[in-house]
Amino acid sequence: MNRIPIRLRLTLVFTIAMAVVLAGACWFVYARLASDLSSSLDQELRSRAQDVSALVRRTGTLPGSNGDLIESGETFAELVAGNGRVLASTAPIGHVRLLTGSELRRAQEEDTFVDRDAVPGLDEPARLLALALGSGTHPRVLVVGATRENRAETLSSLRTAFLIGGPIALLLTALGGYALAGAALAPIEAMRRRAADISASSLDERLPLPGAKDEVYRLGVTLNEMLGRLEETLARERRFVADASHELRSPLALLKTELELALRGRRSPGELEASLRSASAETDRLAQLADDLLVLARADQGRLPLRREPVPARELLTRVAARFGARGRAAGRSIEVVAGEGLVASADGLRLEQAMGNLVENAFRHGTGPIRLAAAERNGAVEFHVTDEGAGFPPEFLPRAFDRFTRADEARSGDGAGLGLTIAEVIATAHGGSIGAANRDGGGADVWLSIPRAP
Repeated sequence: MNRIPIRLRLTLVFTIAMAVVLAGACWFVYARLASDLSSSLDQELRSRAQDVSALVRRTGTLPGSNGDLIESGETFAELVAGNGRVLASTAPIGHVRLLTGSELRRAQEEDTFVDRDAVPGLDEPARLLALALGSGTHPRVLVVGATRENRAETLSSLRTAFLIGGPIALLLTALGGYALAGAALAPIEAMRRRAADISASSLDERLPLPGAKDEVYRLGVTLNEMLGRLEETLARERRFVADASHELRSPLALLKTELELALRGRRSPGELEASLRSASAETDRLAQLADDLLVLARADQGRLPLRREPVPARELLTRVAARFGARGRAAGRSIEVVAGEGLVASADGLRLEQAMGNLVENAFRHGTGPIRLAAAERNGAVEFHVTDEGAGFPPEFLPRAFDRFTRADEARSGDGAGLGLTIAEVIATAHGGSIGAANRDGGGADVWLSIPRAP
């Protein structure tokens, strides 16, 4: 069945169901008509028996075979004595007794109906009604009968009509079911044709939706929403590739320039050392950018590896402060750590330290004054804050602070790739936490990570 097209499957199921319904309806009509014909024949025999018995009591004999009471070839009658002797009968029965001994005795006690496959003179099935006309010393039994040929012919005609009309009706039903299935699947076929025309360059197109808000409509809405997500994802990936290419172009160009200058003519050892140091710095920047892009790629695929363990907040912040201590002293900026004992986060220590390092790096580049690293518990999570002094974030930059390749000052192309806050957000999200940024009331920026606390 799975190899049959769905339209044919629907038609087949619909046809089988209709065949069962038609068969049941035909059987019911046939059985009801057969019962009604039998009841009608019995009623006719009772009425005829009353009329014939009244005539027998009055005249003492049976009516003729061509009268109103007895129709030649259709009905007949016989008068039988209590001992079984035939007193009178109509043509073409003759003087052949129609009842057996047991039937004759039962008829003397109550009206009795008997079916015969054939009666003398009539090679047709018949139904008999026997009833007693008197009792005492001279009991008699009147037998009135009629052929069942009319009933058989009526039922045969009905069977013929069913055998001819049933298949025709079933064929028309199958054709109607096929057309109906086609109409029901037409919106899906329209969606298929439109989907076949949609490519990566036309993801803004959407599938047509039917008028009725049924299952097909909901399917179309779901697929259109999926196309919207794919369009958004593809656009984001294209922007990512374009931004990554732009970020890679600058350090590569500088690296190439430094190497060309180092190879050009005779240069003093100091100039060569300066060129090599510049090339080394650009190489470090390229390596850092490659690492950041790898983290983003793994995060997009849901495969950012984490090794969760209890991470004491104070120890983590102390390590981060020590890492940037020399830079702070060189820049004349202090790094302060404020965290209570016993505050432990459930996190990957290396990833969390990477995220906090990015926040501190951001504070060094865009802030002024002392840098404060703090940790506190809030709503069952550990919040790690990095604050500084200065102008803080531009108001228009805050809504997109965590977007990829965005900087507070877009005019500065050599001041980082704009991925520091993005990497921090990816790491926080991978831990089941969150990230936020705001400007402090007294000046400066406040960026924080919220990480689940260790049980």
